[in-house]
Amino acid sequence: MDNAAKSLVVEGLTKQYPTPAEPLVVLRDISFQMEPGEAMAITGPSGCGKSTLLYILGSLERATAGSFRLGGEDPTKMSADCLADYRNQTVGLVFQDHHLLPQLTALENVLVPSLARPRANPSQLKERAQQLLDRVGMTERASHLPAELSGGERQRVAIARALIHRPAMVLADEPTGNLDRKRADEVSHLLLELQHEENSILIVVTHSVELAERHPRRAELIDGVLKLN
Repeated sequence: MDNAAKSLVVEGLTKQYPTPAEPLVVLRDISFQMEPGEAMAITGPSGCGKSTLLYILGSLERATAGSFRLGGEDPTKMSADCLADYRNQTVGLVFQDHHLLPQLTALENVLVPSLARPRANPSQLKERAQQLLDRVGMTERASHLPAELSGGERQRVAIARALIHRPAMVLADEPTGNLDRKRADEVSHLLLELQHEENSILIVVTHSVELAERHPRRAELIDGVLKLN
């Protein structure tokens, strides 16, 4: 199924954590829908559950109640092996900290997701990685280690890595949080541009009002409730 057919449907997502007194409710009955090619920014105060929502959608954490489907698939009903495959092939993750492997070059870091579940011809994967590095302006730095790159360059590599399998959904958790304003503008523009070209769904959580305003759809998470603007 290509990205054009993979809508995201979120229904009643709730997340709570047990405490000695009463459960701590982080997310309350969150529901929304997104179509391929759409981009949404979610803002809210620190600790409001923005990252938790992203981790649930990325299948890194489980919801207490509710469900979501991407292209009709419900990750909560998958076996561990199928879930790992789904996460690897269908979701692209970009974090505030790039999480590049220090011993690998930029090109090798972009290829890391393909090592766990190799599907394509190695030469085709390498060509895809090189094309992505070119697209994010890192062609001349492909053989450099992360320590030899600036913060903005490392985040560009992380974006290329997230897109290596042409994911239907890209989730970005404070992707510009560690960058100065100039680099943050460059990275946020690049992320939106590539998402549009790939026709994927993009959800970004951020404290930056400037970054949020770049997105066609915006929402705010307050007291566990997602308010769509």
